[in-house]
Formats: sequence, structure tokens, C-alpha cells
Amino acid sequence: MSKSKKKDFQPNDFVVYPAHGVGKIVSVETQEVAGFELELFVIAFEKDKMTLRVPTHKASEVGMRALSTPDVVSHAMKTLRGKAKVKKAMWSRRAQEYEQKINSGDLIAIAEVVRDLHRADDQREQSYSERQLYEAALERLTREIAAVAGNDEKAAAEEIGSVLVGRAA
Repeated sequence: MSKSKKKDFQPNDFVVYPAHGVGKIVSVETQEVAGFELELFVIAFEKDKMTLRVPTHKASEVGMRALSTPDVVSHAMKTLRGKAKVKKAMWSRRAQEYEQKINSGDLIAIAEVVRDLHRADDQREQSYSERQLYEAALERLTREIAAVAGNDEKAAAEEIGSVLVGRAA
């Protein structure tokens, strides 16, 4: 079982881990944990200065996936162009939903959060928690789009920014 999962991801592959975003598999190593030999993916998240070890047989179970395809990225950009869908539910409920979408690792869901929480200059100010969620979603979206396109994050951020500004006009 773990052999088939090992073929899904190789060292130097970029992957998306739902709770942390885009990381790079540095190596596959074997460690002894509680008397059992475990094969682990070692994933580095450069921006966060973090290393994560995921058992190879649990990779898909925890939601680890390959980078999105260019088709999914273009669908996410189309989602950003759409009209913000802000529900009238209490903020705490909406905040929970946004947090779940961000941590789902689904690029389209993350794009929805960015679209819904984006504020143009002439709109009201964001609350602190709103801004925190917006920035977390924007960072995840930017990192994955940059990794898929092979660009730096600055170029991806400019592309996303121009889509959001163009939408407001």
C-alpha cells in the first residue's frame, strides 16, 4: 500500500498540505516510531521556516495533493472575477466557514474566500479578524498560483491584484 503512494510524490515535487499550503518534498526517509518502521515524506515550507513529516501511507488521507493544474488555476481566477457572495449569517459563523475553506487546501474555495473578503479602497474598513482571514487566504492562493506558473510570488500577487481591482471597476 505505501509503495503505491510513494509513486504519487517524489523528492523535489511541490505539494499542497491543506493546513499549511504549498511545500516541497525534500526527501523520503524511514524512521522508527514506537517500534514501527515508518516511511515519511519530509516536506519543507520555506516561507514558514517549517519542516513537516507525513507518513507516506497517510499522505492522501490527510489531504496532501499535487499542485493544481493550470485549468484549476484559471477556474480560480474566474472565481476571483465573480461578485462577492457575503452571507448574512453572523460573523463568527462566516469566519468559521472561511477558515474551513482556507484549511481545505482547495484552490477554488480559497479563491472564494479572497473574493468575498476583498475590499476596494472606497469600501468600509475590514475588522482585524476579517483582514487576518483575507491575508491568510491571499497568501495561500498566491503561493500555489506562483508554484503552478513557475513564477515568483510577486508576479502571482500582481496578477491576483489586477484581477481583484479589475473586478471592482
